[in-house]
Amino acid sequence: MNKQLWVIDPVHSDISFKVRHMMITNVTGTFDNFTAKMHSSEKDFSDAEIDFEAQIDSVNTRNEQRDGHLKSDDFFSAGTYPTVTFAHGKLKSNGDHKYDLMGDITIKGVTKPITLACEFTGTVIDPWGQAKAGFEINGVINRSEFGLTWNASNEDGDVVLAEEVKLALNIQMIKQM
Repeated sequence: MNKQLWVIDPVHSDISFKVRHMMITNVTGTFDNFTAKMHSSEKDFSDAEIDFEAQIDSVNTRNEQRDGHLKSDDFFSAGTYPTVTFAHGKLKSNGDHKYDLMGDITIKGVTKPITLACEFTGTVIDPWGQAKAGFEINGVINRSEFGLTWNASNEDGDVVLAEEVKLALNIQMIKQM
């Protein structure tokens, strides 16, 4: 059976991250411009092939100065590396609509394998006849492994930013005819 193409619905999806700041709170951000495609022939998407791309210039932490710093060479180097990509994604079932989503993530020119927790939340036909599928995806990366090494110390000697970055994606895919 031929694999069906699904594309992300950017209006009903969000890509967010959070990192511990001053070791007491989290700063949360999003990528507001992204694309994704998935090919699958199975109703449970167990044979899915997934690719994703987010534009670094769309990073949004609700603070213009911080967003500019994130785009700078201290972090993402958006002028040289304009995207974050996830490629060659495959799903491995853990039962009960839960999967390991495995693939290669590339940030700032560094590619590493990653496994994310993925829950398939179902399919539905919307009022306009479009088939939609939902997924909740979560995981953690170490930012230093991707060259995002900027940091500073506060007056107590603690670092300003944690190494661990938590990822949370709420995804709605649309079946293409």
